[in-house]
Amino acid sequence: MSAKSNYLENAVLDHVLGTTALTSPTVYLSLYTSNPDEDDSGTEISGNGYARIAVDFNAASGGSATGPDAVKEFTASGGSWGTVTHFGLHDALTSGNLIYYGALTASKTIADGDTLRFAADSVTITEA
Repeated sequence: MSAKSNYLENAVLDHVLGTTALTSPTVYLSLYTSNPDEDDSGTEISGNGYARIAVDFNAASGGSATGPDAVKEFTASGGSWGTVTHFGLHDALTSGNLIYYGALTASKTIADGDTLRFAADSVTITEA
């Protein structure tokens, strides 16, 4: 299950109503220890080797799109990340805007040296 951020909802409205053009950003996968919610108020992982990872998605079909295009791995180094519960998609490697977010199928505690893998096409973004 995925949800749209407040930022994306407003950007789509502005684009459709002709006030601002949208451009396709590079999309980055991020990890959270709490729900980012529509306003990106959750706690994104930081430190201990964490960095967002660029991902590509397949073209949408039937109201959904899947990605990443290949296996993506996050590995903790130098310390624990705690329990990862959610993912996000951002429009920048650092800072930027949350676009979509969702809960992991199962939370995962990441200790130093542990790796969290996203299989190809394991993230589905849907529009109702």
